[in-house]
Amino acid sequence: MSNSQTVIRHDWTSKEVMDLFQLPFMDLLFKAQCIHRENFDPNEVQVSTLLSIKTGSCPEDCAYCPQSAHYNTGLEKEKMMEVERVLNDARQAKEKGATRFCMGAAWKNPNKRDFPYVLEMVKGVKDMGLETCVTLGSLSPEQAQELSEAGLDYYNHNLDTSRDHYEKIITTRTYQDRLDTLSHVRDANIKVCCGGIMGMGEAEHDRAMLLRELANMDVHPESVPINLLIRIKGTPLENAEAVDPIDFVRTIAVARILMPVSHVRLSAGRENMSDEMQALCFFAGANSIFYGEKLLTAANPETEADSQLFEKLGLKPEETPCNAKAEDDKRQNLSDDATATCVA
Repeated sequence: MSNSQTVIRHDWTSKEVMDLFQLPFMDLLFKAQCIHRENFDPNEVQVSTLLSIKTGSCPEDCAYCPQSAHYNTGLEKEKMMEVERVLNDARQAKEKGATRFCMGAAWKNPNKRDFPYVLEMVKGVKDMGLETCVTLGSLSPEQAQELSEAGLDYYNHNLDTSRDHYEKIITTRTYQDRLDTLSHVRDANIKVCCGGIMGMGEAEHDRAMLLRELANMDVHPESVPINLLIRIKGTPLENAEAVDPIDFVRTIAVARILMPVSHVRLSAGRENMSDEMQALCFFAGANSIFYGEKLLTAANPETEADSQLFEKLGLKPEETPCNAKAEDDKRQNLSDDATATCVA
């Protein structure tokens, strides 16, 4: 077998990305699956659990979000959870098979009063042997550094959509604001979790430009969540047109091709996906999910349903890598094996 190495690019043109979207569906999936096999075990899926540690009353006006104070969605507002309660939830998540524990707070940015408690949560979850992730809104360089020192592995801050479509979805925070926070996170040596939402009235070109934005970053996000809009009554997008399942799978495949070594997460919206649609997403290169009954405030498939789906598809949860070199060696072996498999 030859020694194949995936080429990581950061210079994708708009035309190149659009050309991928225009490929025949089977050709696109074949290309994505080959790249996926060069870099990952195709039958492993990274499993995360997400907990809302502070719910509602967010001052941002994101058109998709039931937690925005601008909309009346019937969501009950909750104060920030106590540290020990969060840690207890993290223990339960680990027992159910999660390897990463994500904590989300409905803030524009962390406040001085509550931020120290978040740092305690991060330290406590890290001490359990779980990977840690938080999403807290915009960060200053100093806050990013404090999170890094507490042991934070990932910071989630989505771009949501393309630059052109963004102002139709959010007006209280600019696209550059989001990029600045991601820059602060990188500078603090925290891994980036950044993706977007499909189904917010965007065109295929917008999906392509979002993925191009991510793929042309100096370092690709280590985790790329691709969300399917959950249409919440009371939000401006409650009547948005549903995304065609094939178009959604196509987006997953292009994300995998553009960012070969990133985990592509099949994120929000799985509650409304058939087993067949999810299977196609996994084949297209998705290799991460949220596991548990709730995603912040929205429904998610129950853990038992996910276990049955994994068994049906022959999938298994990915174990947390012991160290970077072990992961690199593992990918090298997979790359060798994939070369002979993916010959058209």
